Amino acid sequence: MNPVDHADLRARVRQALAEFLAGQRDHMKSIDEDLLPLADAVEAFVLGGGKRLRPAFAYWGARSTGAPDSQELINAVATLELVQAGALIHDDLMDASDTRRGEPSVHRRFEAMHAATLWHGRAEQFGAASAVLLGDLCLVWSDEMLHRSGFDPGTVLLARATFDQMRTEVMLGQYLDVLSQVTGDTSPQRASLVARYKSAKYSVEHPLLFGAVLAGADTSLLQIFSAFGLPLGEAFQLRDDVLGVFGDPATTGKPAGDDLREGKRTYLMAVAFAGAADDTDRELLAKSLGDPGLDDSTVADLREVILRSGALERTEERIEELTAAALTALAAADITEQARLALSELADSAVHRST
Repeated sequence: MNPVDHADLRARVRQALAEFLAGQRDHMKSIDEDLLPLADAVEAFVLGGGKRLRPAFAYWGARSTGAPDSQELINAVATLELVQAGALIHDDLMDASDTRRGEPSVHRRFEAMHAATLWHGRAEQFGAASAVLLGDLCLVWSDEMLHRSGFDPGTVLLARATFDQMRTEVMLGQYLDVLSQVTGDTSPQRASLVARYKSAKYSVEHPLLFGAVLAGADTSLLQIFSAFGLPLGEAFQLRDDVLGVFGDPATTGKPAGDDLREGKRTYLMAVAFAGAADDTDRELLAKSLGDPGLDDSTVADLREVILRSGALERTEERIEELTAAALTALAAADITEQARLALSELADSAVHRST
């Protein structure tokens, strides 16, 4: 069983999101039926897939304290999927990605709608504007869903500090990522900084802390969850980086080598630049990284360069080092054994995956 499915979590999170989005659809329809394509797009994006790892970490962060299962908890952790949806919609636009989970990205969806109806103006501009607005809506709705979760206002207020910090820092990490692409910074230090704020804290540490605070966890447990969540989140991002270059499109839902075309300055690429076998390999990396027109043959050549540099091997070693550090921290936590097992399984799922 996938660890996200313990306590029927995946299905229950989806149901909470479906009910919330149905209410938003009704509100949109009451304003103007021209808004319904937005409802269609967000329902397809949010309900159609996703790992649901962030709600799972938040849920078990709460349950680890001995707090009971409840619909209020499901509603609260499901809000993290709206944050994720907003971030991904914007991320795909910034990266000019054509697909997400094997389907057209949101900006491409609205671009195609414009082209099919022969509207005025440029289709790509309409697609971009629609994606910005829909991503923003998801972020706004994450606030609304949290406040309507059923927790008392005092508890929500306590959890808001983590919730707000998470959303702020993922945006700052996104900017650092974009900045690294245009400046061409290939240092491991910058790559690690981007990974920490764009993904590591946002994917594991902050969801864990969010759930734990909702359940009234004490400071010592929050400190342990940070020691567990931060290295695990970085390992999660490093796995993403590997899949972005070496992943199978049939399982990732992204074209082969998409991170190379987008010019991602990841830890994997930083190590590849530092360890390039010779000037020829280094030159190929420098001129190809960020070229949106890379063909499959050049992507294959770049993969060979990365392998020769030792970057893939070193990145895999780093993933294992970070995972080991996370599990060591978890072993010291005074939590329920059910939660310890669930968090260990989630950790394994986060770093040993193909999607």
